[in-house]
Amino acid sequence: MEANGAQVRRIGVLTGGGDCPGLNAVIRAVVKDALYHGMEVYGIADGFLGLIERRTRKLDEHDVANIITAGGTILGSSNKANPARFATGTNPDGSPTFRDVTDDCVAYAKDLGLDAIVCIGGDGTMSAAASFCAKGVNCIGVPKTIDNDLEGTDITFGFMTAVETATEAIDRVRTTAASHHRAMVVEVMGRNAGWIALHSGLASGADIILLPELDFGVEEVCAAINRRRARGKRFSIICVAEGAKPAGGEQVVKQIDPTSPDPIRLGGIAAWLSDRIQQDTGIESRHVVLGHLQRGGTPVAMDRVLATQFGHHAMHLLKTGAQNRMVAMQSFRLTDVPIEHVAGKQRTISAEEPLLTTARSVGVRFCVPAPQPVES
Repeated sequence: MEANGAQVRRIGVLTGGGDCPGLNAVIRAVVKDALYHGMEVYGIADGFLGLIERRTRKLDEHDVANIITAGGTILGSSNKANPARFATGTNPDGSPTFRDVTDDCVAYAKDLGLDAIVCIGGDGTMSAAASFCAKGVNCIGVPKTIDNDLEGTDITFGFMTAVETATEAIDRVRTTAASHHRAMVVEVMGRNAGWIALHSGLASGADIILLPELDFGVEEVCAAINRRRARGKRFSIICVAEGAKPAGGEQVVKQIDPTSPDPIRLGGIAAWLSDRIQQDTGIESRHVVLGHLQRGGTPVAMDRVLATQFGHHAMHLLKTGAQNRMVAMQSFRLTDVPIEHVAGKQRTISAEEPLLTTARSVGVRFCVPAPQPVES
């Protein structure tokens, strides 16, 4: 196969960042397509860490047999292996030391004879891939994240499985909330983007949805619960994204990992809000944090199909000479965008998002405080 005049004989494939359902389906599609067209494929272990530590293996049809239904990734992954800022030790004060090992990784890719690397991941992976592109390594990106927050594509694989998992969990919480007449706060993932909360909250009939993009008022949340109670609704379901925060407040940070490219670990807003609801309303409240349950398990059919489409299109791009592009789905059509245009960016929910209007039309409350009048 020709790529800008050079034949593509050997490619690498890696899965960077956090794991998610559908990764194996992409690997399967890439390997099967490549082998059919006479290419060799090298699996890079644990994302970019495999390039840093020189750990790769040649993949064949046996490696990808029967993996389309499996969650996780057969190659392993890492969300700490950023070649441009790789933790190599500690300073005397205990803080980590970093080194840019991008050139070492590029040299290893060239030693392997890789004509291109298929990089499957989210914004961090695309940022690392962009630095490889600048060094002359052709990278084809495949957008992956359960958060659905990658710029340039309407959807990422893994998202629909996470939504399905979160929806089922909220459905189960509803029965115990109704039985005990409680306010139940369910915390879902999403970092700074509320796509999982919006979709799973709407699908499960949550009464209140709290998003990172729309700061909420605690008084408004409690008032909404009290109004439901006054109408005979003796329980309430609140779906809150981990990055949501009260107006005038800050996101709740669970942990800071200075060795990670994304050091902030959000978490804890559900516990905080549950305590406030019980304190301010007198209504018994409980919280549930779904956490990594949303990342695991078998991908739903839509994610399997989407991941396979993405893997096929990545190979199409390689075979037609594309350089440094990321596969994308826009308006239900496969396309591609420059990797450097999406690197390090997050796609969040805009104020014009139609799903917000849909949710409001069926009674969902986002509990945004009313604007305060400006004093003259």
